[in-house]
Amino acid sequence: MINPKYALMLFALLSQVTLLAAKVKVEKDINYTDQKEERRQLNVYYQKDVSRPKDVIIFIHGGSWSSGKKDIYWWLGRNMAGKGVVTVTINYGLAPQSQYMQMGDDCAQAVKWVQSHIADYGGDPSRIFLMGHSAGGHLAELINADPQYFKRAGIKNPVKGLILDDPFGLDMKEYMSTAEKDDSYTDFLRTFSSDPLTWEKASPLFYVKNIRNPHLIFYGAKTYPAIQIQSARLNKLLEAEKVPTAVYVIKGKKHVGMIAQMIFGNNQLYGYILGFLAGIK
Repeated sequence: MINPKYALMLFALLSQVTLLAAKVKVEKDINYTDQKEERRQLNVYYQKDVSRPKDVIIFIHGGSWSSGKKDIYWWLGRNMAGKGVVTVTINYGLAPQSQYMQMGDDCAQAVKWVQSHIADYGGDPSRIFLMGHSAGGHLAELINADPQYFKRAGIKNPVKGLILDDPFGLDMKEYMSTAEKDDSYTDFLRTFSSDPLTWEKASPLFYVKNIRNPHLIFYGAKTYPAIQIQSARLNKLLEAEKVPTAVYVIKGKKHVGMIAQMIFGNNQLYGYILGFLAGIK
């Protein structure tokens, strides 16, 4: 027998999707580089009416840099598009085939594609925001803070602002230097190697002085301690640099729950995000 709680959640989700489907379109599996392969593809969620330019969010998924894919987050794309924000979910190379720099280059190339093509979907190329959860938060901030990624992509940084949802890896040097040597640690070595200098180069917190665009940061009250510590530190460092920033600690939420809660279109994070976008001129 189905648990009534989960049956109600499923009903609410299906009802929401039905309503959104009436006005939201999706174009899937678009190649954002000349490499026609799954890991360099993106999906675009947008409203049928493309006459008025809308804000754009590019979402970078998490998965410990070794798993995950854009299609898992179809509900995020539809929810955001239904609220008037053109939303792009992207794939990027994963470990062990790719290391963090290649992942960053992939993400920068995806942003480049969006800047060039998003107007066709009703998006405003001057209003591009990056959003990432977990490892995706790390990659979003990395390409925003370290100028080498957009330089290699051949564009100036077009990112209007950052939305970081329980970002993991903002200071990989600190984490890798102190973390327990468990299976996750071994997995991270495939992405960041065993070289402490590489850990530092891969850490967005070491590039804070390059950051000038506004930030919205979420983390769960029950998430991993490293995420809590480093997210709060990023917020304080941005404040010291006089960069507009806001941080919200979400009660009762663990790491996965910080993104899973957004399955529901009435989740509080959407309100925070829409308010953040509206406040940036």
